[in-house]
Amino acid sequence: MLKNYAFTIAISSVLAFFIFYFLFAYSGVMLSVEEGYKIGESSRWCERISPGYFREPSNALSNIGFILTGILMVWILSREEVTGQNLFIGLTSVSALYASASIFLGPGSMMMHGAHTVWGAWIDNVSMVAYIIIPWLLNFKILNGWTENQFLRAYFVILFLFSLLSWFYGSELGIGFSLFGVSIGLWIISEFLYNFYSNSMRFFSGFVGYFVLWIFGTSPYEVFINIQEFWWTLLFWLPGLIATQKPESVRKYNPWFFAGCFFYILAFTIWLQGNLMVNPDSEWCYPDSIIQPHALWHILCALATLSYFFFYRTEKRLTNT
Repeated sequence: MLKNYAFTIAISSVLAFFIFYFLFAYSGVMLSVEEGYKIGESSRWCERISPGYFREPSNALSNIGFILTGILMVWILSREEVTGQNLFIGLTSVSALYASASIFLGPGSMMMHGAHTVWGAWIDNVSMVAYIIIPWLLNFKILNGWTENQFLRAYFVILFLFSLLSWFYGSELGIGFSLFGVSIGLWIISEFLYNFYSNSMRFFSGFVGYFVLWIFGTSPYEVFINIQEFWWTLLFWLPGLIATQKPESVRKYNPWFFAGCFFYILAFTIWLQGNLMVNPDSEWCYPDSIIQPHALWHILCALATLSYFFFYRTEKRLTNT
């Protein structure tokens, strides 16, 4: 059975990545320096650019946090039997996808901070989208009665299209559209509908997205006066359109969901301090320090992914279904 080899496959895949990384780095065909920077300067993520195998050592190696938490997920899942009552108990297609996407965040981000290549940055964006579209698609599955195959089909179609278009047009697809950012809104909106489903809430749920934007620093007023820039906020009503049935299960939000939100919001706050393009006068920027703000962002985000994993494991079917 696959579950007997899942942990071994996960470990082997990670080891294979590091072997190929060091081989290609040693051969000199992979490492580069981002355009506009050079060895010895501070990168846009604050850390000083190194001539070694990792251009930003701390920012690159801190991504091991994603790998370790993802492997822990696989270890837990591979020791359980599938019950059919919860998709995150035992190795199901959904739980395996979540754990795999969590692991992929590590090599994806490491390629950007380690190699400083254009395609490394592309892989980083693909890995982030590969993770963040899972939660809202999972809620869409529940709120619209999709099968697991329909969920997986939607997932891979979206990921393929994003990967293809972002390669040619950049992470915002040439139209000022951040799928990663929008996905956070879609996740919280669909989570709201999961808990407060009704026909009226299907309409009002779209406004939840503007509240999420506000938390991350963009007020509804800013959106209103710059609607041509924030046109994509119309997608906040997509969950309401998709949601056609009340969930037949419940989730326990305390402590894991709130822990995940705490870790991510704290990580985002630190991310702002370690991004010299957003905050060029950051008082947290010490290029030669081992402790880097962006490295802390990686570690805290890894803890968030693990927290949400435990959160999904709390889901239980209602007794009257």
